[in-house]
Amino acid sequence: MSTGKGFFVTGTDTGVGKTAVSCALLHAFAAQGSRVIGMKPIAAGSENGQWSDVEQLLTASNVTATRGQVNPYAFDPPVSPHLAAHQAGTEIDLAAIRQAYRALGSKADIVIVEGAGGFLVPVNPQQTGADLARLLSLPVILVVGMRLGCLNHALLTVQAIRAAGLPLAGWVANCIDPRMQAVAENVATLAQRLDGALLGVMPFDPAMNLQKSGDLLNIVTLRDYV
Repeated sequence: MSTGKGFFVTGTDTGVGKTAVSCALLHAFAAQGSRVIGMKPIAAGSENGQWSDVEQLLTASNVTATRGQVNPYAFDPPVSPHLAAHQAGTEIDLAAIRQAYRALGSKADIVIVEGAGGFLVPVNPQQTGADLARLLSLPVILVVGMRLGCLNHALLTVQAIRAAGLPLAGWVANCIDPRMQAVAENVATLAQRLDGALLGVMPFDPAMNLQKSGDLLNIVTLRDYV
């Protein structure tokens, strides 16, 4: 049985726009005729009984799956996954996430897996987001939140991705701070130093129409992985 292909979307930090970029990727691949679905293995931080990142991924997908497959673990407090799970009296099992991923891959051509927080965020007492990406054997797409300090954060994250033995399939510069100076120069610096393709620069736009966000990304190079 085919398990499809996928990408693991991580970020230089929490709150840098992983969900927006994941949705943009879903729309971009869907526009090219692919069956796509988003997955948020671990969601921490609910509002009125909903997890907004999960809802956005479901809306951007064109394949239907159970919520338990799309989001195996959901916690109310907006804290690190291992702390949220401990407070809930449970422990995150990466094998269960892999099983859910395989179920999604049997239905879709491409699964976009959005990590929690940064690449090395703890998910249980022994493992991190890097262990999850490695277990799923997925190429990584890095979302760089463009703000002061992003160069160091991006370069350190890429080192961690390489240390995990995973390829950096591409990266996206997401302009999250409208006050940031020398944005173009910072993007150029990263383009020179990162070995993955620059997929796009997403402008600062809190009201961005996610259905059109796929137009901002150039996913041609990602076809080498699918």
